[in-house]
Amino acid sequence: MSRIGEVFARARAEKRKPLVVYLTASDPNTDTSVALLNAAASAGADILEVGVPWSDPSADGIAIQGAMHRAIAAGGGLTTSLEICRRVRAANPKVGIVLFGYANPIMVRGPVVFARAVREVGADGVLAVDWPPDEDPDLATALTSEGLDLVPLLAPTSTPARIQAAAAAAGGFLYYVSLTGITGAQIADFGEVRARVDEIKALTGNRLPVVVGFGIKTPADARAVAACADGVVVGSAAVRTIEQAVTAGRDPVPELAGYVRELRAALGAPAP
Repeated sequence: MSRIGEVFARARAEKRKPLVVYLTASDPNTDTSVALLNAAASAGADILEVGVPWSDPSADGIAIQGAMHRAIAAGGGLTTSLEICRRVRAANPKVGIVLFGYANPIMVRGPVVFARAVREVGADGVLAVDWPPDEDPDLATALTSEGLDLVPLLAPTSTPARIQAAAAAAGGFLYYVSLTGITGAQIADFGEVRARVDEIKALTGNRLPVVVGFGIKTPADARAVAACADGVVVGSAAVRTIEQAVTAGRDPVPELAGYVRELRAALGAPAP
């Protein structure tokens, strides 16, 4: 069983749903980014999505776009993101780590070299927003050869054929984007989310957990999504917590930790 599989198994044994937290690597700088990711893990995040800064984050809203730009200004990029993963893994042997980004930096290195680098820093998987595995299998093949999971995105507009094709290449979990559009928007219909999660499970034989992200801002949102999903992803709201603290001249680490603890409690268990 992969480390991500162990995360879900551990959560099931504890009768709760895993919490996935996205943060942009090197926002606001590399050392603080490491501290923030470590704090999120200590406060109860089961899986960390480490966002690779990219100049054209087309799937992301204002909060994450801002984090990307701050990270790039601080020297962030794929190389720095990998080093951050290495440092976070050294401090957190059990937490799941997914490198989250866009295709261009991967293509520059090539999937095989990239996958090897991801394994060497101790990450468990990769989510590439604009690299659909059913369109080009090279990344999935490279990751599989290194024992890593490919996490695909599924959307409200995904057809049954596309869901099945993406799931066939997937490992770890399936990430259902709860709404059309960009990160940071608000979920309008939790009933629709439930229906789509049920459909994905039926189409894929419930082979992998289905987690839901986009539009989850509050502990109440997280609780509502956890009622139908196998895990909950929070990204923009966590990034915004950091931005607000930094803008006000406060240390963002304790504020993020407090926010993550609230989310973890809403999912049925206090932080470890």
